[in-house]
Amino acid sequence: MQKIFMFSLLVLGLPVSAQAVTIEQRYAQSCAPCHASGVMNAPRTHDRAAWAPRLKQGDDALLAHIKNGYKMMPAKGLCNDCTDTEYKALVKFMSN
Repeated sequence: MQKIFMFSLLVLGLPVSAQAVTIEQRYAQSCAPCHASGVMNAPRTHDRAAWAPRLKQGDDALLAHIKNGYKMMPAKGLCNDCTDTEYKALVKFMSN
């Protein structure tokens, strides 16, 4: 029975052993290149003063900026497979 289950997963293209990606890993892969150094006027990670006016815009506005790109930031912030929940968690991580 287990062989049939594993074969079904492979045929359907589902991952047999999916490893969870942490927000810190997503940050390192996608956000850190700009937000760690502040390149192109990106708000620096953990700079609460820089993030404060952005956070006041609300989740919907921030999510739209992330998904569509904003100023020098590319669409989806280089995290093309991030979910809305992950984008929000990334903003929270960078802004605290």
